[in-house]
Amino acid sequence: MRISIVLICSFLICSVGLTQGLKLNNVLVIGQFDKPEDRYAIEVNLTELLTNTGIKAAPSLNILKQGNSAVNLVSDSIQQLIKSKGFNTYLVVNVRGYDRSFKPSETKITLEEMLNMASLYHIYRDEASSVSFEFTFFRNGVVVYRDILKCGNVSNRDSVIKRFRKKIPKLIEKNWKY
Repeated sequence: MRISIVLICSFLICSVGLTQGLKLNNVLVIGQFDKPEDRYAIEVNLTELLTNTGIKAAPSLNILKQGNSAVNLVSDSIQQLIKSKGFNTYLVVNVRGYDRSFKPSETKITLEEMLNMASLYHIYRDEASSVSFEFTFFRNGVVVYRDILKCGNVSNRDSVIKRFRKKIPKLIEKNWKY
């Protein structure tokens, strides 16, 4: 009986914490894309938009040497470098799919496991009219928050980036900042 009460209370506390937002104040942005130009475009645009809303942000491309894999971000030396620059939150961005019905994943995963995964999708696909981006936030190597951004009415790669830039500030203000 006591165990069930404790489990219910723990679940309620966690649920309230997740619905209150992330309270983000610093973040290292990691784009998980096969194409370097997609990774660069998303990391730089998202970093700029986060910085414009008052959140300290940097793209992983500023930490890693050109051509290095994002998996190197979990090495001890780079972790120390990232901490010394004042970052304690990691944001991994990837394309979840080309449909409007996606919900954030609930899989428990570590930062290292996430960075070892391959990207399945590109920013844009010819047959797609919408793209869903998933944002996974990590602190101390574990997931603390997930969110989805759906960009509809896209016709090419540039229109995806344009929709992304238009929609992300609302998502930041609504769910990530407070």
